[in-house]
Amino acid sequence: MAKQHYTGGCQCGAITFEVEADLDQTLTCNCSRCQRMGFVLTFVPRGDFRLVKDGPVTEFRFNRQQIAHLFCPVCGVESYAYGSHPQMGEVAAVNVNCLDGVNPRALVPQHVDGASF
Repeated sequence: MAKQHYTGGCQCGAITFEVEADLDQTLTCNCSRCQRMGFVLTFVPRGDFRLVKDGPVTEFRFNRQQIAHLFCPVCGVESYAYGSHPQMGEVAAVNVNCLDGVNPRALVPQHVDGASF
């Protein structure tokens, strides 16, 4: 699958975004946050991610403090995060569960052992 245009956001609609993403490149992780949240993620260059409705966000960082986990303080949904990637530079980590019209359970994500980092 090549990059496609998607829209998404948090549950209450305070945060909405557009993203160009290849959903053949998704992952799940067993770190202390991803496992609890049930994330299916795709990482895209920051230029491929655009906030449309930039409501208030609350930031959470843990472990090595490298990823800004941003979630809506109204509904509590983390629809995206910001960080950096060794090959991609500045990235947005998009919660595929928050994409409109996408069934993340139909995807075949790669599993990452984030618990070992």
